[in-house]
Amino acid sequence: MEEIQKVLLIVNPISGNIDKENIIQSVETEVRKINAELQTYRTTGENDQKKIQNLVEEDDFDRIIIAGGDGTLKQVAEALIDNETPIAIIPAGSANGLALNLGIPNNLKQQIQIALSNSITEMDMLDIDGELCLHIADLGLNAELIKNYERSGIRGKMGYLLQSIPTLWNSRYPFEFEVILKNKKFTKKGILLAFANAKKYGTNANVNPKGKINDGVFELLLFKNFDTLEILKTLRNETDVNSDFVEIIPIKEAQIFCKKPVTFQIDGEYIGEKKEISVRISPRKLPIMTPEQAK
Repeated sequence: MEEIQKVLLIVNPISGNIDKENIIQSVETEVRKINAELQTYRTTGENDQKKIQNLVEEDDFDRIIIAGGDGTLKQVAEALIDNETPIAIIPAGSANGLALNLGIPNNLKQQIQIALSNSITEMDMLDIDGELCLHIADLGLNAELIKNYERSGIRGKMGYLLQSIPTLWNSRYPFEFEVILKNKKFTKKGILLAFANAKKYGTNANVNPKGKINDGVFELLLFKNFDTLEILKTLRNETDVNSDFVEIIPIKEAQIFCKKPVTFQIDGEYIGEKKEISVRISPRKLPIMTPEQAK
């Protein structure tokens, strides 16, 4: 790989309710050590995607480092539609699901070392009705939890915990899903239908133990019922998934139809209610920095 000469650091100042100045200073220090030039862009919530797109079109960056959560990562990936600059993650959001799936460590110095390394993985992405998904999207109970979490104003894992009981109490599950695949069609009921390009949710629940981010397929996960024991097993990272709890189908594309609108989320962000969804592996790959052992 060519020597890194220019680095773009994209910072979401409000993600995760944590101060990012230490991150910015640490990145500046490490970039200076390799005699590279650093440019920093702070998101404002106003037309950021277009501004980031203009930045990368106007300059030849060798690396883009993102300090934020999954929402910021998705925004940058969408801005880089015609650009193959490798991106790197410094997880600094309320939900850092993709970083968790990539094995990014908690130590900031190690995160920056990975960001400036040569260890690139060409990651699959999902195309869901023209919108990118980087790790997991779903219809049903989890999306309802995210919807309630976003409206509560309480951030972090405590926010999810506080919303879990009212979500379960008020949910309309089970939901009925009609699934059309390349070679078959079926209708089944469940509490949650997920499209997974990775193994885990940001909560560390290992819902798709055999998932890989670069194998050219994604997994359709149908969670059939609310089973506390099986949910605890996913939180303990156990890989023995009970087929009575979740059905897993590796595929490249699917169409989903629901009799009634069902709550939907992509990468931890509430999208709305959907009656119909088309999902496929995107023809694009996302070059992303990963630890060596994660490749």
